[in-house]
Amino acid sequence: MEYIEINPKIMVGKPVIKGTRITVENIISMLGQGLSIDAILLEYKGLKKEEILACLKYAETILEKTTIFDLDKIAS
Repeated sequence: MEYIEINPKIMVGKPVIKGTRITVENIISMLGQGLSIDAILLEYKGLKKEEILACLKYAETILEKTTIFDLDKIAS
């Protein structure tokens, strides 16, 4: 992705906004707690709206690829 990178040497390989140590997880968490994009931009000077939206897109992509199995049914 254009704004997201994964590097084992940065934040133990968690996805981050390129050129920063700001994790996708952190951005998603702040949005989930009700912070607005504008509030996040005020907190992290130099961050762009497109980068925050890229975090949401990254999370969407991961969830699209996730398959959930009901282990109780499989084990029966």
